[in-house]
Amino acid sequence: MSLLDKCLNFQEAKKAMAMGHYPYFRIISSEQDTEVTVNGKRMLMMGSNSYLGLTNHPRIIEAAKQATDKYGTGCAGSRFLNGTLDIHIELEARLAEYVGKEDSLAFSAGYMANLGAISAMVDRGEYIVTDKFDHASILDGCFLSYGKMVRYNHNDMESLERTLKNIEGKNSLIVVDGIFSMEGDIAKVPEICDLGKKYGAIVMVDEAHSLGVLHKTGAGAAMHFGRTDDVDIIMGTFSKSLASAGGFIAASKDIIHYLKHKSRPLIFSASLPPASAATVLEALKIIKEEPERIEKLWDNTHYMAKNFKEMGYNTGNSNTPVIPLHVGSINNAFGMWKRLDEEGVFINPVIPPAVPPNDCLIRCSFMSTHTKSQLDQALDKFEQIGKELHLI
Repeated sequence: MSLLDKCLNFQEAKKAMAMGHYPYFRIISSEQDTEVTVNGKRMLMMGSNSYLGLTNHPRIIEAAKQATDKYGTGCAGSRFLNGTLDIHIELEARLAEYVGKEDSLAFSAGYMANLGAISAMVDRGEYIVTDKFDHASILDGCFLSYGKMVRYNHNDMESLERTLKNIEGKNSLIVVDGIFSMEGDIAKVPEICDLGKKYGAIVMVDEAHSLGVLHKTGAGAAMHFGRTDDVDIIMGTFSKSLASAGGFIAASKDIIHYLKHKSRPLIFSASLPPASAATVLEALKIIKEEPERIEKLWDNTHYMAKNFKEMGYNTGNSNTPVIPLHVGSINNAFGMWKRLDEEGVFINPVIPPAVPPNDCLIRCSFMSTHTKSQLDQALDKFEQIGKELHLI
């Protein structure tokens, strides 16, 4: 089979499209808010990662405009060469302060931040220890490195300790999501840090879904557990609570200096656009000035989790604004997505390989800007359709 044959023979998605059961690449023609316009229809957005509802905040939009007026639309080069602006330096100082580290380094995507840090930190003969439910960008960072990846069972500290025992004495990096992006549960950061110390491993926490969510300041899981000093490397994204696109690594000055000169995804890709840097800086200001956004996010989260459970849905171990409804088969997931879509509720079905076989999810995620009325409207649809499809 030629390289082109595999493209020609790929029919799964086309079959789903023909059946009207293709839930991906939906075209939104409005701002990312609690309601969006899809194919001319207004829908309740129950699947966005804009946890604090900042993507359409007037101050953030204005910050992007002003940065574009001053710097233009792009940097036309990598950070290593001609692409470092003073606004990047300002952003990195602010991010380091926010998460409690000495320094930070901004990347053009959160995905690139994980690739750039993991591949540079772990070399041949060294190990990366990952949770089996870690995000794909973490796994891809492992594949790009010359080290060996070993995995432990999800949030299972006995499994982690057995894994670390097997490689004791070897240089190793434990990498874990702060909030797991599909399951919505929180990593056991204190126990992971303690085991890292016991077996001589350093710890990296991916705060993509925990920034703006955990801790009263929104600084993430490491700060939430009071273990910032024990977490050696913190990764975060701008595309969720911080209302932009991009990512960063925060760590000691020595680690950041090393990454600046060894991280291939940083050195060989264009730097973060100035408008993106400006929006993140403004988002950080708003989060500090309006802590009630985080409080409202948690009020909405607790309200939805309580109602889902009372209806009879299985929400797994979720205890964050990411609430999965475990529906079993792919047919159940696509069937529920289709009916919710028809009823004007935007959610995301999750199927293998993102989840284990026959444990498909309807991934819901909530925003601080959802009103009680919007949540109740959505709950009515979840109850109606869950009963119709015999899922509750």
